[in-house]
Amino acid sequence: MHPNAAFRHGDRNLLETLIEQIGFGMVFADTPDGPRVAHVPLLSTGDGAVQFHLARGNALTRHLAGSTALIVINGPDGYVSPRWYADPAQVPTWNYVALELEGRVRRIDAEALLALVTTLSDKHEAQVSEGAPWTMAKLPPESLRRLLASIVGFELEVTAWRETVKLSQNKSADEIERVAAGLEREGSIAIAQLMRTLAK
Repeated sequence: MHPNAAFRHGDRNLLETLIEQIGFGMVFADTPDGPRVAHVPLLSTGDGAVQFHLARGNALTRHLAGSTALIVINGPDGYVSPRWYADPAQVPTWNYVALELEGRVRRIDAEALLALVTTLSDKHEAQVSEGAPWTMAKLPPESLRRLLASIVGFELEVTAWRETVKLSQNKSADEIERVAAGLEREGSIAIAQLMRTLAK
């Protein structure tokens, strides 16, 4: 995480919202074969843990249970041009939001795995604009059995929350607005909006 304390944001609700809104991240862990990463949908339990599942054949699957792992969630980001500052003595940088979650991983049982994939599909199907939502009930029982046999569910109990919310907080309010406007013009609307709501 960025070493500048200005880019911390200790609001746990904001960090939970990042998990909820982004819903996808990377799980990193060390294995006997070296460090490995898996890209996974994520679900916060709301009480300090995050659940995810991996394909049974994934290189991390057989090593995660009982290990300490790191989940990384990347939020909005955007390149900041020195041209946008009133002060000419500036250099390029990058504004971004990122969250690291460190903790011990345990394997979840079949019932919890079914609940996890059901909750994930219901949540994301509700966001699809056209047609009736797909549900797990539409899956034939044998297909569901094969699906659940092909994946493994895990829960990471978060022991460390480390965030970077780098939104030009080390600049004046005028400069923040100039950078936000520049990012917006370049199509980085989400990071510009966060600058306007969180950095001032």
